[in-house]
Amino acid sequence: MILLRALLLISLSGVILGCDTAQNQEKQHTVQSTSTSTVTDADAANNTLPNDNYLLRDVRDDVFYFVMPDRFNNADLSNDRGDKNGGISAGGFDATSNRGFHGGDMKGIEQKLEYLQDMGITAIWMTPILRNKAVQRDGVAHHGYWIVDFTEIDPHFGSNDDLKSLIAAAHKKGIKVFFDIITNHTADVVKYEECHHANGDFKGDNHCVYKSIEQQAKGDDYTPFVTLNEQTVKVPAWLNDPQYYHNQGDTTFEGESSLNGDFNGLDDLDTENPKVLQGMIEIYKNLIKEFKPDGFRIDTVRHVRLPFWQTFSPSIMTYAQEQGIPNFHIFGEVYDPDPAQLSRFTTEGKLPSVLDFGFQQAAADVFYRKQSPLAIKALFAQDDLYTDEDSQADLLMTFLGNHDMGRTGYFIEQGVPNASNAEKLNRSILSHAFMYLSRGIPVVYYGDEQGFTGDGNDVNARQDMFASLVVSDNDNPLLGSNASTADDNFDSTHPIYLALKELAQLRHDHHALRRGQYKSRYFNEDSMMFAFARTLPQGKEYLAVFNAGTEAASMTLPAQSKDYEGLVEATEFNLSDEQITVTVPALSFALYQAK
Repeated sequence: MILLRALLLISLSGVILGCDTAQNQEKQHTVQSTSTSTVTDADAANNTLPNDNYLLRDVRDDVFYFVMPDRFNNADLSNDRGDKNGGISAGGFDATSNRGFHGGDMKGIEQKLEYLQDMGITAIWMTPILRNKAVQRDGVAHHGYWIVDFTEIDPHFGSNDDLKSLIAAAHKKGIKVFFDIITNHTADVVKYEECHHANGDFKGDNHCVYKSIEQQAKGDDYTPFVTLNEQTVKVPAWLNDPQYYHNQGDTTFEGESSLNGDFNGLDDLDTENPKVLQGMIEIYKNLIKEFKPDGFRIDTVRHVRLPFWQTFSPSIMTYAQEQGIPNFHIFGEVYDPDPAQLSRFTTEGKLPSVLDFGFQQAAADVFYRKQSPLAIKALFAQDDLYTDEDSQADLLMTFLGNHDMGRTGYFIEQGVPNASNAEKLNRSILSHAFMYLSRGIPVVYYGDEQGFTGDGNDVNARQDMFASLVVSDNDNPLLGSNASTADDNFDSTHPIYLALKELAQLRHDHHALRRGQYKSRYFNEDSMMFAFARTLPQGKEYLAVFNAGTEAASMTLPAQSKDYEGLVEATEFNLSDEQITVTVPALSFALYQAK
């Protein structure tokens, strides 16, 4: 057998991490971080350390883990098939299909809290967990977005008590819990006489063409109805009335239909209706009152008009604070990489934060597609767009991949398909380092810390962390590991897991890496090297130098101090004549703190 030796030049300690990829699956890692665990005087003056009390900890001090409960850990086999009494929330279990339920649940996440805590995770964000219509249009609601009951957890994931147990256990470890919520739509229950038979089956193809407001005004409209067996399935009861939905057919994701159309057949709520607005506010106030989550991620934000968010977000934030959650945080999903579009929802739309799709695109372009780092400079130059009285760029949620668009490992496989395993591993670790050290709140997609790759987006990016039975998943190579998704993948010695653990510790130990102002320090159109600083008011800079190229390279830039301490050492770092000259290995980074 050929022994492949991958040298991880991404040393978080100034030393090289070695990763054996032999078929015997033995791994040896040396991690000796030079980052200090003690607080400097300058940091102490700024109250540097994240508060161990989760309630008082600022969200900018958190590291998020985005998890799909169904695909994470199955601790309770008895709930795998959903509602034991049958009905709309039963069925859909098929562990051999990437579209079926696989059995993961709340108890499963609770079992793995120590695994997450040891990696430096301080906040868990789960895909929607409320009770779903388990099967519709030949699909299965493993992702949780087809809700019928907004008052209880889906039985596939456990009970309300299981959720409360998870939250209590997480809070004891100082880990926050965030719910993924939906206001744009509910499960597909409303039908149209023009498209469906009385039993709900389609008369023709599996589609209802969108009818515009103009068409409706001319009488070209749909006649909504609900089948007899589903007329009371939604909770609260007002959600069963078709008058509270747009009823205009399936969206084309363009123009007016993007706001009013049924999202893949899901019943699109008439969020312009004041009763719908107030109804949604009450739904999520009740969830806050019962479960005391630490915040919400909001799905499909751009498919709802801005006036809805202008009332919804402040109402929810105020109520959460009244319920004793002072740092309750909300961030929205606006699937757009343009900061001009994203920032509309944090300023005019009154959301505190959004997922930073612009960050994801820039990071993928530079670290996976080998494009110029000038994309990063251009992105951060637009950060002022987010600034107003209740939002700013350092509240943005930064990420590298997700359950819809695909995984970090997949983007790397697509961008550099012929690269060595060591190079692919380095690219993943380097991009995560960029996410942890630049501005924003890092979000790790579950499984990426184990080198998951996947075959694409959507269901092809939702692998099981526990031993999988999905053949199309189990043939995927994993970065930094000889395992496959057919194995249980909670390996706390995996090189990416270890790197993320060290990066989280760096953020924890150094206030400027969480709260410091971002400043571009070196970008050159002819170089794959770049540098930026994080600086607190009246504080010394932290200088991060990245080499996204495949050869060792050097840069020279002005010094901001007469002395620097290496937290992550470069190959060479010379300071003279108020200039810094630094040499960094291929696909690696260095981090220095000005004294």
